[in-house]
This record gives sequence, C-alpha cells and structure tokens, in this order.
Amino acid sequence: MSLRYNNKVAVVTGGSKGIGRGIVRVFVENGAKVVFCARGRAEGESLEGELNQAGPGLCTFVTCDVSKEDDIKRLIVFTVEKYGQIDCLVNNAGWHPPHKPTDDTTAEEFRDLLNLNLVSYFLASKYALPHLRQRQGNIINVSSLVATLGQKDAAPYVASKGAIISMTKAMAVDESRYNVRVNCISPGNVMTPLWEDLAGQTPDAIAAIKAGENAQLMGRMGTEVESGLMALYLAADATFCTGIEMLLSGGAELNYGFKSQIPN
Repeated sequence: MSLRYNNKVAVVTGGSKGIGRGIVRVFVENGAKVVFCARGRAEGESLEGELNQAGPGLCTFVTCDVSKEDDIKRLIVFTVEKYGQIDCLVNNAGWHPPHKPTDDTTAEEFRDLLNLNLVSYFLASKYALPHLRQRQGNIINVSSLVATLGQKDAAPYVASKGAIISMTKAMAVDESRYNVRVNCISPGNVMTPLWEDLAGQTPDAIAAIKAGENAQLMGRMGTEVESGLMALYLAADATFCTGIEMLLSGGAELNYGFKSQIPN
C-alpha cells in the first residue's frame, strides 16, 4: 500500500476529536508527521498514543487554545522546531453553540464565536504561511454546509462559517504567487461528539440523530474517517485545485424538503 502523504508535516487544529480526529488519523495512516492541538489534554494524549503505536506516520499532541494568539504562534513555532517544515495546515478547531434566536444573542457572544471560529483560522494561516511558502504547501479550512444553506437560530455560527469560505478564496488569490494552495471543506452532518452533544440538548436525542441521518440522500451521516479522506485528497492529490469549497454532505443540499416556518 502506497503512503499518500509520506514524511509530509501537517498541523491540525482541534484534532483530538470529531472531524479533526478523523483528519489526524488518516494523515498518520498515510505516513505524515502530524502536530495536532486541542484545549483538553486527556483525549489528545490518548489519540497520540494510539496512532503512534499503529503508525506508519507519527503524531504529537500540543495543548492549545486557538482563541489565544500566543497559543497559535506557539503551536507553529513548536512544529517548525520539531520538524523543520510545514507542508499542510488544517484549520478545523471551532464550536457550534446551542441554537439561539438572534433576539437572545449578545454582541459579546457573537464576537467570541467569530474569534474562535474565524479569527483563529486567519492567525494560524498567518503564522504558518512563511513556512508553507517554502514548501509550496497548502491550507485546508473546515467550514460547514450551513454556510450555504443557512440554519435556524444559528446566525453567528452560519456567519462565521460563511466568512471562512470567502477568506479561503481571498487567500487562494494572494498565495497563488507562492504556489500555496488554499481550499475548504464544508461538512454537512458528520457524526461527531459535538453532534451528539447538540442532540443531547434536545427533548429526544435519538429522534434528533435519526432526523440528522434522514437529512442526507444517502440516509446516514458522514464519518470522521470520510472527513479525513477528503482532507487527504486536497492535501496530496488535488494539486490543480485552489480556492475551492468541497461539500462533504451526502447530498443534504439536494432536492426539496418541508421548510416552511409560517404558522398554519
């Protein structure tokens, strides 16, 4: 079996669980050296031990709060000091807050979410780009299908994810002169711990998960590993793609559905 990202160095934010965990796993399975971060130590260290035992690549976990600029800078410096290069940056860390109407959302909540979901992507890119340019590497930004579809009672989250897509295109233009590609993945319903947490906040978690599965033409949610495989494609194979948004959606955006919210 050929290793599709052998000896490449990748940085993955929010890599200890969910989509980020899937990306770290697939990259390590394809020979990459991955530095990944999250705020929580236990899950990150557990994943590090599991993947390093399995190989063939390597991974190192670093604690990092991506809402803090100094933490992001430290993550990039650590990676370069350890491996001497960065070939791929995956901006993934973020959060979907509980659904809340605009009327009940404060400006401070909106700003905090933008700082976590959007500004962190900008800063990680800013500090990684000098090293990515040396390697003609690439950036992968994780957005969301709802950036295109919209989502009820989630205006700040949708806004943050829409801005990621726009920033991806703008950075792709700027970095083309250095042969650095910048692309984006927009997942729909992927079964992750965050999805389970959000379902658990509804009156019937099982029904919420079933509804999430039924939202796709394929009748199921995506997986963490499928997320990793799409990221690997963008990093290793899609060498003539920059500024694109790839949907990881199972067809959720296709066909009509019952969407009217007008009271009968």
